[in-house]
Amino acid sequence: MNPLRCLTLITVLACAATASAAPPKTKTSKASKPEETVLAKDVRVRRIAPGVWMHITNAGKDWGGTAANGLLVEDGDASILVDTGWTPEQSQALLTWAKDTLHHPVRAALVTHFHIDRTGGIPTLDAQGIPVHAREDTALRAGKEGNPVPSKRLTDAQDFGPLSVFFPGAGHSPDNLVVMHPASGILYGGCFIKDARAKSLGNLEDADVAAWPASFKAARAHFPDARIIIPGHEQPGGTELLDHTEALLKKASR
Repeated sequence: MNPLRCLTLITVLACAATASAAPPKTKTSKASKPEETVLAKDVRVRRIAPGVWMHITNAGKDWGGTAANGLLVEDGDASILVDTGWTPEQSQALLTWAKDTLHHPVRAALVTHFHIDRTGGIPTLDAQGIPVHAREDTALRAGKEGNPVPSKRLTDAQDFGPLSVFFPGAGHSPDNLVVMHPASGILYGGCFIKDARAKSLGNLEDADVAAWPASFKAARAHFPDARIIIPGHEQPGGTELLDHTEALLKKASR
């Protein structure tokens, strides 16, 4: 065989072998959703930071299945529940998971305002001797509304285990608290802070829209180091949630 033709044939075969060995091209997949642990059909938990879990509970048909967020925060060999879910059954699922899986049983709880998506699980905690804390105003309003009433009291600004609790003033409700976990930079705003996709301020039945902007400014000033923001409903995010909520407040005040 002609040496030149032989060299050409070897080159072609080598290229073909290389092409056949190359891995097939794949489409870039979209980012997967954060991993969640399902505790019941209407209860899930998601790890947000070391020692900090967000719980998500869904309402029944009377509230359209609305999902509400809360926190479960490790505190030494125990944990603290922030907001209790819509129902006693949901709260029980969270308590069981904290004890049997997380191995940090809930020793105390607090609720951020008097609405049922925050207070609905209180009877389960009461039955197990777990104290539930709230501001005096929250307890009074919960009782008047016919919602479960927290048994212990919080001041307007105090430390609560690894958490820092602050009442910035009226907003979504007259009694709404915000809760900071300083070690992780997580700010849990409850319904006082809106998610990134929110088009409005949401349920305003008990809101003080006129006071909300000043209260919001006070919350930002009190917790300037917040990095991860968890709203009362829908997805957490960064400080863009604070900017978005502020923009919604400006729009509502026009």
